[in-house]
Amino acid sequence: MEDIEGEIYILGDDINTDDIVPSHTLTMRDPNEMVKHTLEFIDPNFAQKVAKRSIIVGGHNFGTGSSREEAVNVFKILGIKAIIAKSFSRIYFRNLINNGVAGITCDWDEATFSDGDQVQISIEKGIIFNKSKNIELKYEKLPQFLQDILKSGGILNQLKKKLKSH
Repeated sequence: MEDIEGEIYILGDDINTDDIVPSHTLTMRDPNEMVKHTLEFIDPNFAQKVAKRSIIVGGHNFGTGSSREEAVNVFKILGIKAIIAKSFSRIYFRNLINNGVAGITCDWDEATFSDGDQVQISIEKGIIFNKSKNIELKYEKLPQFLQDILKSGGILNQLKKKLKSH
């Protein structure tokens, strides 16, 4: 699996699915319209700011709340390849993986990351390298079956490949 590289955008603790996708957007049929409202109550300009970034760094309890997949899909549409957090809601974590977005649990502090840092993530090795600060951070590697889902671009892609091969 290729390394994930990009610029980071830092969020805090307790980012819930209502923060990510405000409830007033759930009736929108066009996902590209919904995306414009991503995290609008935390940062009204999030969708524009994150356009140049591909990795989100969060605190504790990332993705807590409902199990709606829109809260992963908006990040995927915005080009987010990975979310690093101190802890995830269990369902949100699996929604990330199942949709092909790497969810990485890692303890970090303010000395480890700053908004805009350039980061490289090796999913296979369980290493995050902050190029901007020359800091290497190890995290508990994802089990191989989750790495395989990510490598396929999500669980539906993995299932399609398996069905074609049989």
